[in-house]
Amino acid sequence: MLIREATAGDWPRIWPFWHRIVAAAETYAWDPHTTEEAARELWMSPAKRVYVAEDDSKAVIGSAYLTPNYGGPAARVANAGFMVDPDRAGRGTGRALATHVLAEARAHGYRAMVFNAVVETNPAVALWTSLGFTILGTVPDAFEHPRHGRVGLHIMYRALD
Repeated sequence: MLIREATAGDWPRIWPFWHRIVAAAETYAWDPHTTEEAARELWMSPAKRVYVAEDDSKAVIGSAYLTPNYGGPAARVANAGFMVDPDRAGRGTGRALATHVLAEARAHGYRAMVFNAVVETNPAVALWTSLGFTILGTVPDAFEHPRHGRVGLHIMYRALD
């Protein structure tokens, strides 16, 4: 697997799984009806460092971004987003992307990373805790899950020093 910085030309290969994941409304607190144009602006924003994971056939099987979570004096706290093609889940792509993005965050001078809204039923919670993230708190009943009903949103944190 190769993880590299994304180019504008990667978006058409990211969009199909991005749309599928967000439209499912199970793991992201984004509008499930987000248009492709709005999604591209959200994910590929110039303020973000975007990465893709490619398999041996050069297919894009996952993507992640890294961005400041806050501004000004708190700009050294990062935020990130991760998506893996659901057809490729369970093969270590998420962990590889996470490891890469954490290293990139450190290399770019971030001191910590915060996830603002991790759906508590998201299987990735286990990945984040295994990588040293802690749950700072949970906003109860904040997310309307299509199968589980109202569930909480975790705020997760990890120091990078």
